[in-house]
Amino acid sequence: MKPEESSKHQKQNELFRNRLDQILSHKHPLYQISNQIDWEKFEKEFGKYYTEKTGRPGLRIRLLVGLHYLKHAYNVSDEGVVEGYLENPYWQYFCGNEYFEHEFPCDPTSLVKWRKRIGSEGVEKFLEETILLGQREGEIKDQEFRRVNVDTTVQEKAIAFPTDARLYHKARQALVKEAVKENILLRQSYKRKSKLALLKQGRYIHAKQMKRARKETKRLKTYLGCVKRDIERKVENQNQRLKSLLEISERILTQSKESKNKIYSIHAPEVECISKGKSHKRYEFGCKVSLVTTSKSNWIVGVQALHGNPYDSHTLKSAIDQMEKITGLRPQEVYVDLGYKGNDHHPEDVQVHLSNKSRKKMTRWQRMWMNRRSAIEPIISHLKHDHNMTRNFLKGKEGDRINAILAAAGCNFNKLVRAFLFLFGKSYQSHSLSFVI
Repeated sequence: MKPEESSKHQKQNELFRNRLDQILSHKHPLYQISNQIDWEKFEKEFGKYYTEKTGRPGLRIRLLVGLHYLKHAYNVSDEGVVEGYLENPYWQYFCGNEYFEHEFPCDPTSLVKWRKRIGSEGVEKFLEETILLGQREGEIKDQEFRRVNVDTTVQEKAIAFPTDARLYHKARQALVKEAVKENILLRQSYKRKSKLALLKQGRYIHAKQMKRARKETKRLKTYLGCVKRDIERKVENQNQRLKSLLEISERILTQSKESKNKIYSIHAPEVECISKGKSHKRYEFGCKVSLVTTSKSNWIVGVQALHGNPYDSHTLKSAIDQMEKITGLRPQEVYVDLGYKGNDHHPEDVQVHLSNKSRKKMTRWQRMWMNRRSAIEPIISHLKHDHNMTRNFLKGKEGDRINAILAAAGCNFNKLVRAFLFLFGKSYQSHSLSFVI
């Protein structure tokens, strides 16, 4: 059922309890921001995902939106943001409470289900509102959107480092588990033998005994093949989950070093291996993320999770189109690095400046803005280390898109917090606003 609107969520004053707006400091940034965000816009946008009369009344939309802002602004998990809500009165006021509550607002899994409900298109409204609020408060001028920086990074997935031996073992485990669910009597599960072979393989690798290690890896591959063929013989009409696992197992068994589109994880088959040329991390396993920031103030105005490991230059047009969709404005100049070589896929109505362009051919102002191109690099670092983009725990390709956009919204939200801190509450220190569970 559709939740109650916040405008109608007005309770009568209680005799023995004080309202939060009578207790909290009105100069606190979260107090100020909570009164400036257009919550009715979120309720109108997300209200279409609920039925009018059937079912239990849903959680308040302002509560769910507020928890997601706080989660990615302060780099905590679903469980952490719910626990922090219980202890922090400013968080409760930000989420729409009138009185301090002593019980958890919801189960952490409610956030998971709600993210799946609204999808990546709904999550874009989070990023859009941070930009609109910055414009309303005068922190972002329209002229800032004329020049932007664009770059790509890798959002790593929460998977173990892939090895052939581990993939064979995990695939066999998944097949056996699904067979037990479907009441399929296997000839042999190889549960103990596979575990012992995996342990031996790891020890042989550590001891540099490669010939013995390869022998154990081959043994694990044999176990997986036996279980896979046993299931295929005994089951004709396979359910979707079992069919998917059998296809993944077949790809794992047949892939080689030279194969394209390899499987690197059983539970996340969409993961790709991307090499960015880093000396400390040669390979990263996840998906590519395109980022657009304003050249002057580093506000994030566009972010996309891209699958298939596309060439950077091929992603520029879609990144600019997304920025126009979110802000309503299209940039005039874009500053990029050498990864965006090739004019074939560049937008025709936008000037694209590569970092290797001769300085003599640039005007004085273009040289100045080109020097600002590298300002996007620390923003990428902040997204990863401060806003939950280091390892993505959300499921599937849609989870990659949602996590990237929410991380960008959390980064912009932190910029708003610092802006309101400067305007209304200089006595507050930045460390007093961070909440660590």
